[in-house]
Amino acid sequence: MRSRELRFGLGVFVLSLGVLLLRFLVPRPVGMADNGDGWRLLCDLGGRHPELKPEFYVHFSYGPGSACKSDYISSQAWLDWFASKLGHVLGSSAELNLLVLGAITCVLVAVGVAATVLGLDLSRRNRVIAAVLLLLVMADSAFFGYFASVLSEGAGFVGMLLTAGGLLLMHRTGAWRYWGAALTVVGALIGINAKSQTLLLIPLFVIALALVRPLGAKGRARWLVPLGVLVIVGAGTAMVQSKGDPANAEYREANMFHVVFDSIVDGKHDTDADLTALGLPPDAKKFIGKGWWEASPWTDPGYNTYRDKISRRNVVQYYASHPTRTLQVLQQGAVDTLTARPSRLGSFAESAGYPQMAQEYRVPVLSGLSALAAPLGLFALVPFWLLIGWAGIRAFRRKAREYGTVVFFLLLFAIGQFGLSALGEGVEGVKHQLLTLFPTFLALVFAVLSFFPRPSRVVPEDAGEEPESEAMTEVFDAFREPEKPAVR
Repeated sequence: MRSRELRFGLGVFVLSLGVLLLRFLVPRPVGMADNGDGWRLLCDLGGRHPELKPEFYVHFSYGPGSACKSDYISSQAWLDWFASKLGHVLGSSAELNLLVLGAITCVLVAVGVAATVLGLDLSRRNRVIAAVLLLLVMADSAFFGYFASVLSEGAGFVGMLLTAGGLLLMHRTGAWRYWGAALTVVGALIGINAKSQTLLLIPLFVIALALVRPLGAKGRARWLVPLGVLVIVGAGTAMVQSKGDPANAEYREANMFHVVFDSIVDGKHDTDADLTALGLPPDAKKFIGKGWWEASPWTDPGYNTYRDKISRRNVVQYYASHPTRTLQVLQQGAVDTLTARPSRLGSFAESAGYPQMAQEYRVPVLSGLSALAAPLGLFALVPFWLLIGWAGIRAFRRKAREYGTVVFFLLLFAIGQFGLSALGEGVEGVKHQLLTLFPTFLALVFAVLSFFPRPSRVVPEDAGEEPESEAMTEVFDAFREPEKPAVR
């Protein structure tokens, strides 16, 4: 590593952190109100809001609460735990102070931006442009509030950014590769374990590691580091998922209930025909538009006679035999994705003086444009994905595989998450589809960067034969890159 690059990376980190903290705190703090799910993470800290219901304001401080148990798994709990401990050190009496949590997340985002910029094989000017584009995504009003919230989306956003930056650094030679591997491990563990939906990242992560190839690397030099990353992330994820409710199975029936009575049988189409196709009696229409906890269907004697129909298999069979209705459900999912902002989740504390559920729009560039296109649904989203995919294919063809790898890692997750949420959740579509919109925008940034010219570089003939012991020495010995042979 050259000291000049390190200084540049440090400068990007400091400036990014400053911008993010200003965006977070000035003129008043912004976060994301709890939709009612926050208790699942607060339980682990011994903190809990007294009322388990949606909040119209952001509560930036959660005091001690009664003991509770939740098997919900999310890497957001790691960030919350650290914020809780650091808050106590700083003198906060709260079990969780969202101001501390938001500051910690801003640091992680700044690290991700700096690492990503250092992983790009671009001129300094174009690296600065890359940093600005990344900050436009991370600071967008649709996503930024989740960095100071009791919800788990923030961990997913941070994890994907860190993973992308780590994968880019792993394509470089020398000590950069090992720092990239460390960052990839951290990012992947956070991103994959953020929510049950982000487990979809696992196969894509394996493919991305298989495509990692440092400049000129061969044989052991190519495979040893990615294999080590895969083993660590795989073992860590298995350990994390074994500690609670893997894949969120606790809410499986609730999700299917919402799919049936919110997405499929929505009261706007042929209700009787849809109920018949699902094997449900006509009186089941009383559950249309009602939430699982509001309807309390398990207390209804009639519901128990057809409870077995509220299943994944039955829903999949319906979709397979009703392609037109399935496309309509996907169209609504696309509208939700592009809408970007859940209308009922506010951004400010009550003390800020704004009305209930007031939202901030300080950085509305990307989400504002997507909201304008929201009525088009699939007619806007699918061409957008195709355009990003074309840029990723172009990157591979032009031997810029690091860009293509990251673009498809993010894009394929976005597409998979879109289908999973649109067809398999049925409620809170706008919020759930944020895990579709965020990687789509992040993939767009890398697709754009793939068009930037790459500086000419001379590749040592033995770049792939360097002994691992010598390469590791670079990490701890002044961070210097090996000398390159003169161009003849």
